[in-house]
Amino acid sequence: MPVKNRFAELHPEITEWRRDIHAHPEILYETHRTSALVAEKLKAFGCDEVVTGIGRTGVVGVIRGKSNGSGRVIGLRADMDALPIHEATGVDYASKTPGAMHACGHDGHTAMLLGAAQYLAETRNFDGTAVVIFQPAEEGGAGGRAMCEDGMMDRFGIQEVYGMHNWPGRPVGSFAIRPGAFFAATDQFDIALTGKGGHAAKPHETVDTTVMAAHLVTALQTIASRNADPVDQVVVSVTSFQTSSNAFNVIPQGVHLKGTVRTMSAAMRDLAEARICALAEHVTAGFGGSAEVAYHRGYPVMVNHEEQTAFAASVAAKVSGGCDDAPLVMGGEDFAFMLEERPGAYILVGNGDTAMVHHPQYNFNDEAIPAGCSFWAGIVEERMPA
Repeated sequence: MPVKNRFAELHPEITEWRRDIHAHPEILYETHRTSALVAEKLKAFGCDEVVTGIGRTGVVGVIRGKSNGSGRVIGLRADMDALPIHEATGVDYASKTPGAMHACGHDGHTAMLLGAAQYLAETRNFDGTAVVIFQPAEEGGAGGRAMCEDGMMDRFGIQEVYGMHNWPGRPVGSFAIRPGAFFAATDQFDIALTGKGGHAAKPHETVDTTVMAAHLVTALQTIASRNADPVDQVVVSVTSFQTSSNAFNVIPQGVHLKGTVRTMSAAMRDLAEARICALAEHVTAGFGGSAEVAYHRGYPVMVNHEEQTAFAASVAAKVSGGCDDAPLVMGGEDFAFMLEERPGAYILVGNGDTAMVHHPQYNFNDEAIPAGCSFWAGIVEERMPA
């Protein structure tokens, strides 16, 4: 099952869809134009059911095969939202919305799944039901969780679910995957430190919150170096350090720290949270100050299921001639919420030599479209053969 001829025929049309979506990026749950476009096309393809408003602005299409003896229902998911970045690609279909762009390739993901939906609705050469899922708010808004909380899995009877992401630096149309933990849990912390402000010429009359916070930033690095098992993964990054005063001659009363934590296991996630809270309390107490920690749990670890990962790899290998072992990724992915509800797998498809995702010069490589569409079609046709 190499790249399907039908997708070679559809390639120019799917590219047009992708570039139209690219020119009109929408952030988080504000995917109103994109969602409407998706729903319109799914209806035009002849999907048996098209439902909008799941997870606020998500869209689901149902495509029934020629028969349903298997009783299987397979979900295929693409994300639709863009990022709050000003585009710097210079392409003629660049973002028409200042301060927003498709810097992660979700325009390509949406277009590829639309192409697969058109093919599956035309051919229906499978025994079961395919459910195509178009999700908003992957970029920090937990749209995957919102769709699950709306009862999507039970409502459509989804038994397995698959996701895909383009990957710059990999050969165009090649694939990579790994079983087990794949993308990291993504948590955030806010720490408000309080000391005793005063005149910078009289530090002995103050509790210097800047010095206190500097020691805490250093201490937080010991979570990875001295608390974590060296073979496990944890990243603790302080990304913002703001004092309550910016004057040359004032020792500030307070400091606000922000940062992120990335982990690959539930145990390490718990350890990191506990150590951040303990260090904040005791380091500041040692200086005579105090700290309040707000720890926000974000996306969980995205864990690929063994059987579905092996199956997805076999389909990818038939499309592109092979499927590589993917590395661990310390970025987050809210497809994790769907994989907590149903077995499934998430795969990477090569985007070629382009800027990395989340960069203002990134652009989805349209040459990856036939391989991505063929993978989606293969998941359905091989998992539910007619």
